[in-house]
Amino acid sequence: KYLTDDYKDSSKSSNGVKISDGLRTTQDKYLTDPVPAGKQEPVEPENAKIDKSKVRHCTLSIRCDTLLKEENYNVAKSNGKASMIPADGVIYSTKKVEFYQGESVFDVLLREVQKYGIHMEYSMTPIYNSNYIEGINNLYEFNGGELSGWMYKVNGWFPNYGCSRYSVQDGDVIEWVYTCDLGRDVGCEWLGE
Repeated sequence: KYLTDDYKDSSKSSNGVKISDGLRTTQDKYLTDPVPAGKQEPVEPENAKIDKSKVRHCTLSIRCDTLLKEENYNVAKSNGKASMIPADGVIYSTKKVEFYQGESVFDVLLREVQKYGIHMEYSMTPIYNSNYIEGINNLYEFNGGELSGWMYKVNGWFPNYGCSRYSVQDGDVIEWVYTCDLGRDVGCEWLGE
């Protein structure tokens, strides 16, 4: 929902202009477009309240099966990355994992890849206030073509903000997927527009 003439509350905050139903109508200070109605708003990492006395559970998986398609595989092969692609495209099979209330998608991912010895590189991107996943299992952005890289989705939705800002909820299904076509090949419709 975007800003229209009929908004009632035009008070500005770091989260953008809000209308009477509470939905943000402009980008926030980290350049995040409004979050669709019914989807979780981002939580800034510095504001997260992690409660280690409250253990919760979610499901996590990491896949790169898009790289198994012949044209994508050939690009990865030319980049010297073919040997990094598992035969079934699954780097981390779907598992139920524990997390603490208040942790982010990034926190869950980092703990699990460290636990299982899976290579991962990331960097903090201050303009978006989130960690950016550069590579998992030695597969990086552009290894599968100019529109390739890592994306995450939670409960089937690709959030329009970084993984450090998504506060995991009990029962969430988190999937990390490698895209070779700016999300279109993994079901993300808003990014490839």
